[in-house]
Amino acid sequence: MSRLQTPIRKNDNVLVVTGKDRGKRGRVLKLLPEKNRLIVEGVNMISRHTKPNPQRNIKGGIVRREASLHVSNVQLVCPDCGAQTRIGHRILGDGRKVRICRKCEGVVDK
Repeated sequence: MSRLQTPIRKNDNVLVVTGKDRGKRGRVLKLLPEKNRLIVEGVNMISRHTKPNPQRNIKGGIVRREASLHVSNVQLVCPDCGAQTRIGHRILGDGRKVRICRKCEGVVDK
């Protein structure tokens, strides 16, 4: 399976554009690049039935947690203009390559 180079990184704020949680915003908690998926905080919640395990201090019951989303179902939210946007790249004067917002031309990487 081929790995997709995604412009989205950990701790970016994203907007879900398709699916049952469309319109929700959240922070990227984890990237799964080998599956082209990511986990967003508070989005795509599932119920997991777990057995108690006293050795690991795990209580039994129903646990709610985030499931992964495909990368194509989210768009990055620009920290400057607050709009969902595509990502461009620019090389600054000091030689750094940074991600930029396509709408406001602001630098996404801080």
